[in-house]
Amino acid sequence: MNISGINSGSIKINQNPFQKVETAQPKTSFANVLQGYLQNVDDTVKESSNLSAKVAAGEVNNIHDVTIASQKAKVALELTVTVRDKAVESYQEIMRMQF
Repeated sequence: MNISGINSGSIKINQNPFQKVETAQPKTSFANVLQGYLQNVDDTVKESSNLSAKVAAGEVNNIHDVTIASQKAKVALELTVTVRDKAVESYQEIMRMQF
């Protein structure tokens, strides 16, 4: 039984909901995801540093933006360190396991 959609083609009702559907999503590795995250953190820290240098030179009128950028960099670095610590802790725990 086919039902025509409002703005699209037809929809099949009797499709198996558990059927595996192949998607054309690119496969990303954990290393690529981690590298992208670290690049974002690095960009955030660099932006904060640049804004701080501009404040020291008197080139920034709105100190609010500098404070926000500084806090974003601080939170990003704290999160990165926490994730690193948890990863090291997990690795050490796996190495202590007896097989």
